[in-house]
Amino acid sequence: MKKIILSLFIFQFFLFPSLQGQRIHGFVSAGATLSQVEGDELKGFRMLGFEGGVGAIARLDRNGTWNISVEALFEQRGSYNNLADPYRFSLKLNYVDIPIMLHYRDPWGGLLIGLGLNYGRLVQQPHAYGAYQPDYFYPDTTDLQFLNNDLMIAADIRFPVWKDLWFNIRWMYSLIAIKKDWEFTEMYPNGTIKKRWTNDCYSNSLVFRLIWQF
Repeated sequence: MKKIILSLFIFQFFLFPSLQGQRIHGFVSAGATLSQVEGDELKGFRMLGFEGGVGAIARLDRNGTWNISVEALFEQRGSYNNLADPYRFSLKLNYVDIPIMLHYRDPWGGLLIGLGLNYGRLVQQPHAYGAYQPDYFYPDTTDLQFLNNDLMIAADIRFPVWKDLWFNIRWMYSLIAIKKDWEFTEMYPNGTIKKRWTNDCYSNSLVFRLIWQF
């Protein structure tokens, strides 16, 4: 954690020297993610994961209408389905995320509206996926190797709750595939192949968290 905080300090003061002299706040955050994988033939934000980390936000103008933030986060994304239709599946992907966001402060209600990019580094490949496929429809689970890098567009809104406590909702979607050419097979009841195809997969996630700014 100390290395992460030091990295954020270096990132702010050396990569953004124009921010020196502006007011900079650190913050910690913790919350939950609801996610799905576009391309796995499942629908719905059913995978529940943890999200938390540290960050810093700095004013870009004198009155604080525009702000920029950078964070270092641990986040769990993936896919989950406990129904037989089309197949049961559980996939959890652990990332270290570095989002860089530009924020606009609403002058009436004090809301922070943000837009930016999130770089994610996969730190653990899935190894316990617990897939139970019916005979007529299934993904290829012999190779669950996902790509190490994920680049996502991110949009969020922060609501002031009490003093320096904020509630944040963030949406993120992959701009590049997290897995390419995942193969799926659909069978007829007699066991012959009806069709076989491949999909590129992308992360789609919602984050709900509390932020304490200091």
